[in-house]
Amino acid sequence: MIEASVDELGVAEIVVNNPPVNALPVKGWFDLAAALQSAGADPAVRAVVLRAEGRGFNAGVDIKELQAAKDFGALVGVSRGCAAAFAAVYDCPVPVVVAVQGFCLGGGIGICGNADIIVAADDATFGLPEVDRGALGAATHLARLVPQHKMRAMMYTSATATAAELQAFGSVLTVVPRAELRAAAFEVAHGIAAKDPAVIRAAKESLNGIDPWDPKRSYRYEQGYTYELNLTGVADRVRDEFGR
Repeated sequence: MIEASVDELGVAEIVVNNPPVNALPVKGWFDLAAALQSAGADPAVRAVVLRAEGRGFNAGVDIKELQAAKDFGALVGVSRGCAAAFAAVYDCPVPVVVAVQGFCLGGGIGICGNADIIVAADDATFGLPEVDRGALGAATHLARLVPQHKMRAMMYTSATATAAELQAFGSVLTVVPRAELRAAAFEVAHGIAAKDPAVIRAAKESLNGIDPWDPKRSYRYEQGYTYELNLTGVADRVRDEFGR
């Protein structure tokens, strides 16, 4: 599900591959967090490329796992797993370059919003369909990708934005044909890896330190409303209606 390697120039590649849509279960989110933490802890690693195989980058959490659960254990698990994975992207001591193709939804927005650099295929779309699933969360991260009012409109309507739109907002660095996506991400990462690693690690830490708000705390605040919707039965009703 999660594979990791490091090339001769010090770029770690972390690949998510969980067909059919790269929706991750509880264990998958924690495994992703562990892979990022391991890469960042390796002094030989100078940058990370995070990408996925398949039709799309990430479809969020595994809704089937949540629906099959007999209690709220899976909900708590996936909430903590997502928080851990998003935090691992943000806290990784070296820059994280994400390569996005196809759909990037829900948890995929959490990954991208906390990443340092986004390279996208020309077929990539970004969205938060959480309200259609009776959930909330990752508006924290969407607000790092699009302007405030665009974020609100996307959240309320489940509308998506294209890679070209995000490039115009400045959150996507470059848009390339899908066949060139991996190479484009590595070109950026290798450019970072060529710099002095001590300076780059200091730059990452300093940039996190001047963020106007803490995305980890902000995201956990959002998750409280997802718990509320589940405890009151609203989430089950919305998911059942959506699935009809």
